Amino acid sequence: MKVTIVNCFDTYEHRVELLKTYFEKRGAIVSVFASDYRHFQKEYRVDCKKDYKFIHARSYKKNFSYSRLKSHWKLSKDIFREIDQNIDLLWVLVPPNSFVKEAAKYKKANPTVTLIFDIIDMWPETMPMSVLKQFFPFTLWGDLRNHNLSIADFVVTECDLYQTKLSKYVDIAKMKTLYLARENKPLLIPIEGELSSKHISICYLGSINNIIDLSAIKSILTSFSKVFPTKFHIIGDGEKKEELLSMLEELPIEVVNHGKVFEAHQKNAILQSCHFGLNVMKQSVFVGLTMKSMDYFEAGLPIINTIQGDTAQFVSELGIGLNVFDEEVDFSSYTYDLQMRAKVRQLFETYFTVEAFESCLDQIMIGIEKDEKIKL
Repeated sequence: MKVTIVNCFDTYEHRVELLKTYFEKRGAIVSVFASDYRHFQKEYRVDCKKDYKFIHARSYKKNFSYSRLKSHWKLSKDIFREIDQNIDLLWVLVPPNSFVKEAAKYKKANPTVTLIFDIIDMWPETMPMSVLKQFFPFTLWGDLRNHNLSIADFVVTECDLYQTKLSKYVDIAKMKTLYLARENKPLLIPIEGELSSKHISICYLGSINNIIDLSAIKSILTSFSKVFPTKFHIIGDGEKKEELLSMLEELPIEVVNHGKVFEAHQKNAILQSCHFGLNVMKQSVFVGLTMKSMDYFEAGLPIINTIQGDTAQFVSELGIGLNVFDEEVDFSSYTYDLQMRAKVRQLFETYFTVEAFESCLDQIMIGIEKDEKIKL
């Protein structure tokens, strides 16, 4: 069997590698078409990877710009122009939405090829613009995806929440969530006494950008500081970091600014010293799961969560933290349960490991095989 995977962003490359490994273990010949432009670094990649073909993309400097849209549009055409017609399975990671339009054209020209869309993010839904994204030209942007999805043989989503919108365009029977995944490395969960009982420690991990709700962070920390001596750890950077630090100066809390931490042991030591991780985004951002929540889950760290969908459901059903959807929160009667940490780690091992990823992918492929379109 010949499999081709298409991907625009190097931030999704770990998922591509999981897919590639999965299909190769089952005897498939796998090729990957990807952009040569690194989105976060805003620079071209010079590395080579086995079975990867990097297609040149136009550079852009601003994430929200016409230059970026133009770059994605041209990249989409260039990639799908090069894909072999003699393949069995085409797996396309989305966004950009223009990939969906070009993949639909490819499918119409090659109807025997099994097409799977993998919705990792939703544009413009995940953008922090509560009103603007409901109007032109943002609706047209979304339509590039929505009006071409139904041609796929199957649609995979990064979280269940996305399916609440996509079900208008795709039969729910043709969709399944395939969560992000990581290697299941052993982790020592702190035992009683390893966490301070003299103060509450809260951590924020990740980029501090325009989709992060800074006012919610301030409100949560304010509420905690009224009840407990509070220490706030920041691991990360971003264009909104200085604004956040300025806001926190008003609060009676200790702020520990670690900056970017790349060394895994150091990062884990910080997370293990904390009681909670903050998983906070603006209400207008349509997302059910984040990479930062994955980091918290892997570390066995309970979360304070403002994100809807999958994450909120995990928190409420499994007791792995606190959902906070109100501006004012009273923590005066709150008691920290150390057992939450084991529950969080169990969640990670159940849903977010490579083994869980491959098991879920098995189910997807078995369902497709029933149509006798493809054989592993």
